[in-house]
Amino acid sequence: MAAADVEVLKNDLPRTLKLSGHVGFDSLPDQLVSKSVQNGFVFNILCIGETGLGKSTLMDSLFNTNFESQPSPHSLPNVKLKAHTYELQESMVRLKLTICDTVGYGDQINKDDSFKAVVDYIDQQFEQFLQEELKIKRSLSAYHDSRTHICLYFICPTGHGLKSLDLVCMKKLDSKVNIIPIIAKADTISKTELSKFKAKINDELRNNGVQIYQFPTDDESVAEINSTMNSHIPFAVVGSTDFVRVGNKTVRARQYPWGTVQVENEAHCDFVKLREMLIRTNMEDMREKTHTKHFELYRQKRLEQMGFTDVDSDNKPVSFQQTFEAKRSNHLAELQAKEDEVRQMFVVRVKEKEAELKESEKDLHAKFDKLKKDHAEEKRRLEESRKKLEEEFVEFNRRKSQMMASHTLTLGKSKKK
Repeated sequence: MAAADVEVLKNDLPRTLKLSGHVGFDSLPDQLVSKSVQNGFVFNILCIGETGLGKSTLMDSLFNTNFESQPSPHSLPNVKLKAHTYELQESMVRLKLTICDTVGYGDQINKDDSFKAVVDYIDQQFEQFLQEELKIKRSLSAYHDSRTHICLYFICPTGHGLKSLDLVCMKKLDSKVNIIPIIAKADTISKTELSKFKAKINDELRNNGVQIYQFPTDDESVAEINSTMNSHIPFAVVGSTDFVRVGNKTVRARQYPWGTVQVENEAHCDFVKLREMLIRTNMEDMREKTHTKHFELYRQKRLEQMGFTDVDSDNKPVSFQQTFEAKRSNHLAELQAKEDEVRQMFVVRVKEKEAELKESEKDLHAKFDKLKKDHAEEKRRLEESRKKLEEEFVEFNRRKSQMMASHTLTLGKSKKK
């Protein structure tokens, strides 16, 4: 097919046709539901808040179970994140739930770096998914997706607004994860104080540009309820692992000397609203937004760091293969340049070493010649000394002979007399 024909087909708009009979693809939603139920679902929650705000208790209350979490100490030098994965099943639906807790968050004297461990954890989960996605032989269907789908940020019920650590941490995370702020232990402040506290929190979030998760209003079936619930953020919640009998019912509640706070009573707290929004209505939207928004942003930045791009310098589309080939060529050119540089450095070093060796050889020859000359001079002096000694020895013998002869002659004359 000619290129022009291809271009015409690509630009041709799809036509709407009328079916003359039943085909069967209207069962696709049912097929999708059946496949999803068979594979099960994954949901990952990150709980951020100071020790003792009731994070573990709220998780037990939300999922109506006991996760058997251990109490956290207040003496940790750094923030640690502990993630635990659980298999839950309700009716025929299986859910692999991961709950990550920030142990020691806000307990340090210097809280400047408290958020870094949280940011690193979220980026680490994104990086693991990205590496799995970039593999030649991928197994995403069997891969356990550990990306954080929702961050429940627990706010201490002081009634005085957010702490600087809360604002800094949420600002660092709002582009990486869906954030829902929660006022913990809301039964410790009055209704009037709670209303003012919520307004102050929203003002501080708005003034500091913190983007929290908004329940979607584009779906008509949930637009009204989500729009209403968006106005209730931050949710003021109460959690409890105790059950108290109230009237004819046994309810999850907190018992006080002055009365009972029922966790699932909307007149007492926003627990039911949070559960409705988090689990029953918008869980899939949080999963989808994590993948299509937060992970895509992380993926884009990482690929740009690796040197990949969608357009070239002339703003023309560039394929992944072209970018890879260009990077490969640049990499090979850099390796070749590095190899040439190393080879040149090696040649220079060899030449320098040869010059040093030649200089050393020259010095050795000079020393040898000097030693040879000194040796010859010493030998000559010794030879002269030997000759002189021999001459003196000959002279000594001659004189000795003369003396002996003179002495003999004198003795002979003495005898004649």
